[in-house]
Amino acid sequence: MAEKRRKKHKSSKRSIWKKVMITIIALVGVLIVAIGIVFAKLYSDVSKSAKATYASVERTATSADRDSEVDLSKKEPFSVLLLGVDTGALGRTYKGRSDSMMVATVNPNDNKTLLVSLERDTYATIVGHGTEDKINHAYAFGGAGMSMDTVSNLLDIPIDHYIVINMEGIQQLVDAVGGVDVNNTLKFDYTQDDVTYTYDIGKIHLEGMKALGYLRMRYDDPEGDYGRQRRQRAVVTAIAKKVLSLNGVTQYKALLDAMEDNVLTDLTFDQMKQIALDYRDAFKTIDPQQLKGTGFMQDGVSYQRVSEEDLKAMQDQLKTELEINQ
Repeated sequence: MAEKRRKKHKSSKRSIWKKVMITIIALVGVLIVAIGIVFAKLYSDVSKSAKATYASVERTATSADRDSEVDLSKKEPFSVLLLGVDTGALGRTYKGRSDSMMVATVNPNDNKTLLVSLERDTYATIVGHGTEDKINHAYAFGGAGMSMDTVSNLLDIPIDHYIVINMEGIQQLVDAVGGVDVNNTLKFDYTQDDVTYTYDIGKIHLEGMKALGYLRMRYDDPEGDYGRQRRQRAVVTAIAKKVLSLNGVTQYKALLDAMEDNVLTDLTFDQMKQIALDYRDAFKTIDPQQLKGTGFMQDGVSYQRVSEEDLKAMQDQLKTELEINQ
């Protein structure tokens, strides 16, 4: 009798464990299916946004061009021209000039991104237009393609890709990542849409419209446009760091919505995936730089001329990051 009870007890325990294991397996199965659905949705949304932002460009050959297109699958360093255009915010709807220009070189081998600001009044040969003018006029004359060619010619490096974002897009991107924190070194006020924003010295948190004002102010800055570009680099860096830390579906969806409405790029969806997989760590260390010039007047117009020494030093630094033989 006792032996029968022991066998019954063992059988009961096995039955309980069997039910537990079945339950665990079922839960894992449900979890796998749920994760699959989420990632399928994520993939679908990102693919849709990538298609909405894609725009190819026509290029004019420059001496700095590569012999062949950069191969992201081989984790080759690449460059991208970031253009902030003065449209899409504060009632602006015309095409406009590139309000800010930055060149980023992304190197996955030393896990570093070099972010170089170009002064908008820099005197340069506008490739494809046959004139010498302010470098930011290239966008008004020939869009992103002419801007890429002009910057490539000036810096003597290949410009592999471009990203254009309008000013409203900056505002929405900042909001999409929950705002950004920057270290402000100049106390100032800025009024837009009849609202005055105050920017104190020290660490400050910026959201939407306040971030836009922080990026736009230059007349009250002792450094003029150079001071504004420093603030622009700080905000771009802060956005990049926040994007890398995003972990919520709501956040990523808001980010994609902001991109669809305000960003254009010649990066395809497959290229974006490759960069996300193999270049992610390179965006964790961003080295901000500024290419400075000296002001001069010509035909009643003010320009900035970069000295040959400063230009050569920046060209060499960029080529080093792109692993181009000098």
